[in-house]
Amino acid sequence: MSGHSKWSTIKRKKGTVDAKRGQLFTKVVRELSVAARQGGPDPTLNVRLRLALEKAREANMPADNIERAIKRGGGGDATEKVEEITYEGYGPGGAAILLQTITDNRNRTVSELRAALTRGGGSLGETGGVAWAFEPRGVVTIETPNAEEAEKVALAAIDAGAEDFKLEDGVLEIYGDPRHFDAIRQSIDAQGAEVASAELSMVPKATVPLDAKSAEQMLRLLERLEEMDDVQRVYTNAEFPQEVVERYGSEAAAR
Repeated sequence: MSGHSKWSTIKRKKGTVDAKRGQLFTKVVRELSVAARQGGPDPTLNVRLRLALEKAREANMPADNIERAIKRGGGGDATEKVEEITYEGYGPGGAAILLQTITDNRNRTVSELRAALTRGGGSLGETGGVAWAFEPRGVVTIETPNAEEAEKVALAAIDAGAEDFKLEDGVLEIYGDPRHFDAIRQSIDAQGAEVASAELSMVPKATVPLDAKSAEQMLRLLERLEEMDDVQRVYTNAEFPQEVVERYGSEAAAR
């Protein structure tokens, strides 16, 4: 899980994956529409839609935009041609990369992904080539410097169905089966903990350690992939050296 943890930490330090507000709005609108289409327009019955709504509100997206996106997806708008596609590939050092995209043109998306991966020292793989290395998990992140408080929150989450947790550098990450996501989140809220992020994620079953050079190349590649319009989420099983994470995170936050 460490690869997921360290890459997520860098993204939080940067402030947001999508620095440009227009790009962020585009990604959130697509996520709202697809979530409503797949699970229905009622957020009380649709976990993915609730999480998308949280992102929309954090981004200060206008209520009209949110409502239109949900209506477009929930109503099965025939003019809505976007589709959700997962791509798989490899980065520097042979670490796996899993890419979740929402696109209205799969030929454009696969061409752009292949070019970005190749330029970044990686390659696009075949379907099923790396997906087996990840498993779906609900992940809740809390930033707390208090180890005793973190343990209290984590134990409450485990009672609610969480399977594992990790505390590192004042950041507590709690992992659990997506089916128990709501109960886990509610248990954390009941402890009064301030949630930094909550998401349905793909967590690596094991990690691939990278040397400093490959780690820096991989981090640059992951950031480039995250910034692509059609890419919603990027996951990796790379294990990054701590000194590289700290240096790259500081540089990213300063940009």
